[in-house]
Amino acid sequence: MPPILWADMGIPCRLTPCSGGGPTSVGVTSRDEIADARISGNDDSVRVFNFSAGPAQLPLPVLEQAASELTSWGGSGMSVLEVSHRGADFVACAADAEATLRRLLAVPESYRVLFLQGGASAQFAGIPLNLTAPGDTVAYLNTGQWSAKAIKQAGAYELDVVVPADEAASSYTTTPEPGSFTVPEAARYLHYTPNETIGGVEFDYVPEAGEVPLVADFSSTILSRPIDVSRYGLIYAGAQKNMGPSGLAVVIVREDLLGRARPVTPTVLDYQKMADADSMLNTPPTFAIYLLGLIGHWIEDGGGLEAMAERNRAKAELLYGFIDSSDFYANPVQKRSRSWMNVPFTLADPARDADFLAGAQAAGLTNLKGHRSVGGMRASIYNAMPIEGVRALIDYMTDFAARA
Repeated sequence: MPPILWADMGIPCRLTPCSGGGPTSVGVTSRDEIADARISGNDDSVRVFNFSAGPAQLPLPVLEQAASELTSWGGSGMSVLEVSHRGADFVACAADAEATLRRLLAVPESYRVLFLQGGASAQFAGIPLNLTAPGDTVAYLNTGQWSAKAIKQAGAYELDVVVPADEAASSYTTTPEPGSFTVPEAARYLHYTPNETIGGVEFDYVPEAGEVPLVADFSSTILSRPIDVSRYGLIYAGAQKNMGPSGLAVVIVREDLLGRARPVTPTVLDYQKMADADSMLNTPPTFAIYLLGLIGHWIEDGGGLEAMAERNRAKAELLYGFIDSSDFYANPVQKRSRSWMNVPFTLADPARDADFLAGAQAAGLTNLKGHRSVGGMRASIYNAMPIEGVRALIDYMTDFAARA
């Protein structure tokens, strides 16, 4: 029997992680079917299109496989939530998750992959603690609220924090022009955020830093397209967008940057110590690592990151194209800096925002409210959002504008 395709994404529902689960059949639920099910009171069997910025919608085949083996993982009679992280089965599962991630991102052998706790925000502290000494210079590009948080945290560690480019004047709707900023030669690293989740701003290039190691917060864009890891000294990402549930952070760090942690660095944030222990120095987020492995195999089965990039590009172009053609909706971000993953938009009449959100919720289109600091709407269309979800959103937006 050929693999069953998941919606229009062309992804086979065939997973080959460290558990041996079988094929999973996945149906496509339309917006009308969601409404019909709710009218009939049959809510429990219906999946909505979840546009949350994070924790985000996860691939349904992955969730179904995890559910199918939740009480007996790999025939063990125990849930993966219950097994020892030092047991041979889970050690093999974690190794499989790392190997899959390495294949997808083509991670060079000279880099270590770490599975850490605390999400990406913990690395706002972990990076300066591991890569600097008091009095050092560090450089940060400020393109949004997550960049600003990283900059603020770096300021707590007796550093000369230089900001070569600051986009706050545009209300974070732009990225700096290539070549428009200078990185201090003495900087221990240049930090930037390739995709800002809140403002929907994305770099369309990799900043040049010369001999200065490039450090990047890839939380909102990792696994959405290929990355040339060799151009970075360190990349890090929270898992809750494209890699799994919240609570897990992945750090990919070049080996020559290890072994520099300050003596005061907490052990669980010391990259060298965590690398030496294969991320098992303390109990890792086992279920998140297990799901990361399943999601990695799901991406591989769908053609890898090149194919994923084409699907993501198509979704983004479809939604931006509709917004740009409308006189009722608008996107505030300069066109070359628009995110594939997070699409903010406003209504011509902000007084209708609450009505828009209520109608969307009833239509099975959830979590569209923009961040509290920005307002308006935001559609996050990560890897697991099928193009049907974008089409259903556009259908709803069209209907709503016609009734406005």
